[in-house]
Amino acid sequence: MTTTRKAPNALLRAAAGWRADQIADPVERLRFLRHTLGDRCIWDPRSDVGQAFFRSRRTSMVVALIALLLLPAGTMTSASRLWKRGPIVTVQANETGPETFPSVWLVEANPGFETYSNGLRIERRYEIANEPRKYPVFRRGDEDAGPVEERTAPSGIVFHTTESNQVEFAEDKTKTIRRVGAQLLEFLQHEHAYHYMVDRFGNVWRVVRETDSANHAGYSIWADNRFTYVNVNRAFLGISVETITQPGEAKAQATPAQIHALRVLTEMLRAKYKISTADCATHAQVSVNPDNMQVGYHYDWASNFPYVAVGLPDNYAVPAPGLWLFGFTYDPSLVQVTGQAFWRGLLLGEDQLRQNATAHGLDVAAYRKELEKRYRKVLSRMKTKTELSKENKG
Repeated sequence: MTTTRKAPNALLRAAAGWRADQIADPVERLRFLRHTLGDRCIWDPRSDVGQAFFRSRRTSMVVALIALLLLPAGTMTSASRLWKRGPIVTVQANETGPETFPSVWLVEANPGFETYSNGLRIERRYEIANEPRKYPVFRRGDEDAGPVEERTAPSGIVFHTTESNQVEFAEDKTKTIRRVGAQLLEFLQHEHAYHYMVDRFGNVWRVVRETDSANHAGYSIWADNRFTYVNVNRAFLGISVETITQPGEAKAQATPAQIHALRVLTEMLRAKYKISTADCATHAQVSVNPDNMQVGYHYDWASNFPYVAVGLPDNYAVPAPGLWLFGFTYDPSLVQVTGQAFWRGLLLGEDQLRQNATAHGLDVAAYRKELEKRYRKVLSRMKTKTELSKENKG
C-alpha cells in the first residue's frame, strides 16, 4: 500500500512562497521549500511557491537545476547530522553591499581633551585604564568549531543609557544637572563602566580607554554576516547616554545635543576601527541571561534609539542573533516594554529559528536544544567557572 502526501493548503503555500522569496541563495531557498512543502509544489510553475523559487535576484533556472542535482535526497531527520551541514540563515537586513567608512581624523590631543575633524571633542578628565582588550571571534554558524581568531581592536559599538536619576532639563536647574553629571562620572570611573558617556549637554566624556575592555555588556551576543561575538563586553565599545529609557515612549529621551554628540562620536569610532554599521546595536538587543536562556536581560534602548539621526541604519530590523543562533527565548513582557521597534527583531529572530529548524528536519524544540548545546560549548571556552559566574549576564 502506498500513501500520497497531501498537498499543502493555499495559505501554507502562500506563506512558504513569501518566506522563500526572502532567501537570496537558490540552494538554501530550495532546501527550505523542499523540507516545508515537498518537490511537487516547487516544480509547478503555476503555483506561488514555484514562482518564488524561480524568481531569483542572483541566479537563473540553470543554476537552480544544478543545485538540485547536488542536494542529498530525502528529508534530514537526525540531529546528529545537524552541524555537518551547518545552519541555513538569511542575510543580515542591513548588510546588503560594500560598506564605506567616514573620514575622521585627530586634530589635537592633550591631557585634558581631544578634538577631531568632524567637530567631536572628547573630555579626558575621568579617563582611566582597565584590563587590555582581548577576545575570541567565531565564524557565524560554525561557532562550535572554536574561535577563528583573537582580536584586540573593538569590532562594534553598544549603545546604553545610564538609567540614572534625572533632574528636570531646564535653565534654572543647570548647576544641579552639572553636579549630578559629575557624580555619575565618578561612579562610572569607579566601576570601569563604559568607554564613553554623553552628558545631558552633549559633552562626550571618555571613561575607559578604547584599548581596554569596560564593564558594560557581559557575555552578550551579537552577529554580523561573517562573525559571531559571544563576549560583547570585550569585543565592543560601550557608549552610554545620560538618560532613562522610558517604556512605551514614542520618541527618544536623548536631547538634540546628545544625539549630535552620538553621531560625531560614532563617526570617529567607525572611521578609526572600521566598524561596520551592522555591528552597532543597543544594549537590549545584545543582552542575554544564560541562566534562563532568555534575551533582553537589560532593557536600555530596547526601543527609541535614534538610529537614523545618529547616521546608522535601523538595526532594530535585524533578527535577534541570540534567538536563532543559540536558541534563546524571551519573556513576553519584553514585547510590551519595547513596542514595535525591538519587537520586529524578536519576531524575525523566531521566524529565522523556525525556518532553520524546518530546513534541518527538526521541530523547533529539538532544534533549540541543539543550539543551546552549541552555546554552552562556546561559553565554556570563554573563561573559568569563577569568572563566568561573575560576568555571565549581559
